[in-house]
Amino acid sequence: MSRRTLLALAILVAWAGGLGALARRELFKGSGQRLAELALRISPETFYYIVEQNGVQVGFASSAIDTTGKGFVLKDAFAADLPIAGTLHRATATSEVRLSRGMALTGFGVQFSADSSPIEVQGVTEGDSAIRYVLTSGASKPDTQRIAVKGPVLLPTLVPLAVMLGEKPKVGRTFTVPMFDPTTMGTRDVRVSIQAESLFVVPDSAAIDNTTGRWKIVHSDTVRAWKVGGEDARYVAGWLDERGRMVESRQAGGLTLRRTAFEVAFENWRDKQLAAAANGSAPERDVLETTAIAARLPLGGDLDKLKVRLRGTSLDGFDLDGGRQLLAGNLLEVRREDPAELASSLKALPTGAILTNRFAKELAPGPLLQVGDPRLVALVQRLSSNARDQREVAERLVAWVHDSLKKEVTVSVPDALRILDQKKGDCNEHTQLLVALARTARIPARMASGLAYVRGRFYFHAWPELFLGQWVAVDPTFGQFPADAAHLRFVTGGLEKQAALLRLLGTLQIDVLDPAPRARAGAHE
Repeated sequence: MSRRTLLALAILVAWAGGLGALARRELFKGSGQRLAELALRISPETFYYIVEQNGVQVGFASSAIDTTGKGFVLKDAFAADLPIAGTLHRATATSEVRLSRGMALTGFGVQFSADSSPIEVQGVTEGDSAIRYVLTSGASKPDTQRIAVKGPVLLPTLVPLAVMLGEKPKVGRTFTVPMFDPTTMGTRDVRVSIQAESLFVVPDSAAIDNTTGRWKIVHSDTVRAWKVGGEDARYVAGWLDERGRMVESRQAGGLTLRRTAFEVAFENWRDKQLAAAANGSAPERDVLETTAIAARLPLGGDLDKLKVRLRGTSLDGFDLDGGRQLLAGNLLEVRREDPAELASSLKALPTGAILTNRFAKELAPGPLLQVGDPRLVALVQRLSSNARDQREVAERLVAWVHDSLKKEVTVSVPDALRILDQKKGDCNEHTQLLVALARTARIPARMASGLAYVRGRFYFHAWPELFLGQWVAVDPTFGQFPADAAHLRFVTGGLEKQAALLRLLGTLQIDVLDPAPRARAGAHE
């Protein structure tokens, strides 16, 4: 149920703390000249990183800058075996960013693979005005999009370089950077700052230990580094040296990247993999349990009402208030939609052009959300046959997705048509397919993400919301229509919104104040 978090960990860590940016004029005043000056200070080099999860090595990463006849190339790579729900899931990611001699972006490529579900994004710039990209997922038809931008474009690890090389690093200095994120195909302003300064001992060479057969450090250097971070941990986050290269980065879910010698990072990890395969070792500490949040009070099942106190972190920017949820300070009340009220509100559901104009976004297709595909149309027509109204159609869709998909934790990016073929996945696959089906049925639908209560703890979870005269939370993973009150919505929207949940990890505390369980007939277990 924390696949969204895991995806962020796998892809974002691979890019050493930065997923791409657009340079704001305040960061590059007189941008052409400043970019040219920055280019003169960059030299070819490659660094290697050990990837640890709760102190245990789970992977390997690298980051390289090289020069070409036309400019610069930045290449980042990441591979890790993530223990999820008792099984190791291999996640790999690579990125290549191509820059001109004047540090202007000319193109980029991103590849991500987990659970044999490859995703590839190839992009090129059209001057300083637009980015054109092609997203490919497995055998799905490539999706081509054009996104308008303003000003020179920097991707992906150029933000740390720009922050550290643009001016002499100083604790307290802040930058506002409009970000372009290739995984979400969206832009947003992110504020980053230099928060601290320290010295690190960094290994730079290794030799074989004849006793253990593993590589050990034989020489290290002392490196001065500055901690750079912001309100969104997906982007610039970690300790950077004066050249803008990452020294250490602590990520959500217990993942850490530490610069080290190549042999220690890669050879030791490869040897560990071979040994584990030979003796069938069990996975290390599970990421799902690492990211769970204790409820501090046992709850019954199938709640109609829930009142909690949210502590330990700022709630600013989250979509906690509205619809079934009422937020007062840090007190959150959730009320499950009443069937009688729902029947009444359904009468106000608009149709025709009014529906299309009002809910254009919530009815539209998107990357890997193939609304209106003939296969989805045929399925919707079959499931909605002889239905009395849109509520009954929606309930049938929820039941079909719940009954048809095998419940299996994945680390892949959800693709509606691939999910329809494979018929398996976690909450994100269930949500993606249900949203695609609902929109195909002309029912406005959106994705919601937050926390759901399961066996004593709150886990990161995703579910759809459907507009049936009012927004109604449903859960095809649990087979609930409507979803019970133990669903705490923090954000609505896709990946570009859901990654905000990362800042809850390790900080949010939940006190249950008022559970009100009641058995409901006909609900799926």
